Amino acid sequence: MIETRQPAVAGTFYTDDPSLLRHQVENYLRDAKPAHHTPKALIAPHAGYVYSGPVAGSAYAAVRSLRNRITRVVLLGPAHRVAVSGVAATSARAFASPLGEVPVDQDTVARLVNELDFLCYMDEAHALEHSLEVHLPFMQIALNEFVLLPFAVGDAHPTQIERLLEALWGGPETLIVISSDLSHYHDYDTARKIDRYTTDRIEQFDPASLTAEHACGQIPVRGLLRSATRHHLQVETLDIRNSGDTAGPRDQVVGYGAYAFYEALPEHSLPEAERTRLTGLAQQSIKHGLDHDDPLPVALEEWPKSSQSVQASFVTLKKNGDLRGCIGSLEATRPLVEDVAHNAFAAAFRDPRFSRVGPEEFLDLHIHISVLSRPEPITFGSQQELIDQLRPGIDGLILTEGNRRGTFLPSVWENIPERNNFLQQLKRKAGLDPGYWSPTVSAARYTTESW
Repeated sequence: MIETRQPAVAGTFYTDDPSLLRHQVENYLRDAKPAHHTPKALIAPHAGYVYSGPVAGSAYAAVRSLRNRITRVVLLGPAHRVAVSGVAATSARAFASPLGEVPVDQDTVARLVNELDFLCYMDEAHALEHSLEVHLPFMQIALNEFVLLPFAVGDAHPTQIERLLEALWGGPETLIVISSDLSHYHDYDTARKIDRYTTDRIEQFDPASLTAEHACGQIPVRGLLRSATRHHLQVETLDIRNSGDTAGPRDQVVGYGAYAFYEALPEHSLPEAERTRLTGLAQQSIKHGLDHDDPLPVALEEWPKSSQSVQASFVTLKKNGDLRGCIGSLEATRPLVEDVAHNAFAAAFRDPRFSRVGPEEFLDLHIHISVLSRPEPITFGSQQELIDQLRPGIDGLILTEGNRRGTFLPSVWENIPERNNFLQQLKRKAGLDPGYWSPTVSAARYTTESW
């Protein structure tokens, strides 16, 4: 048993200067394109940072918004230095990098060594292994405090990896990371073709087609694909490059890919015919408002149970492509059909930003309905942490400061795609200065079913 697994490739694969290392990793994370989903699992490369650092940054930038949620990381990578029969665990109490130590969850490791016949303690497999070590600085900067479960994979079978991952799957507190590079030592064009094929197979959840020619970590990658299929995850390709793109010649390159596996948002719960009927209800309520100056009364018993359920909605009106009114409910307090009828009326006649809809405009209105999920509070310690957690195109956001409150629906991302600007404009809508910030600001997110 050893206390701490010390860095083996600091100073070669990446700098051993803590200040410079932090600066470099921060730059890799900053330069990454935003991911569209929040991952449960990642595939990320493990070469020297000058070669694969930008691609690893694309992977870890996707989990930075989860820094307050993730408290456990499962890390699997191929064993390069020592032959391993099955999978090698470590007896180390911590793994160190130039940025400090990360504790290893030895209680869980010990339990799994007793339960799984292909898993054994083998510290020599970890001592010089770079495929796990190079991920630590990215994790230490992208996340807050977490415990590590590191495993070096040898000649195991993908079904064994699946068993290991199932035993460690956990909930939203657990992130799974598979360390793997892609093709090795082909010319640039050949590598691109092979890596595109590998990416296609990953995107199609086809583990049987992957070999060592496609990825050095093909065994843990294949095991993850099996588990991801079992859990009905979807995959987003974040980045594909090779060393000819990042640093070095193009006659012999190594390929790198970053992939995020995520839980799909629930499918739309309302059938198309019911959505069409609700749109007609909104239109009838506006017509009723023109004639009687109040919302259309609703006979609940004439509607399906799904439309009778208590849900919050927004109704948006547009005329010739321009906003003509938008009113909604942030909290579910009445049956959906009643909420739609009331909000359609209010959007047409009670939005203080617009004059009342006139009879001559009625046939020119385009009606958009959004049904909101239950708002989920967001935990953050600073404005930047809030910004980092936003999911463009997915999150509706409610911002509250004292008696001031504003919301943007997820559809607003189409016009304000940049996260910082999205928050600034929402502050303006809530009656706050765009540069305002206070520790008392609170926020919640929601998703919508829209048509």
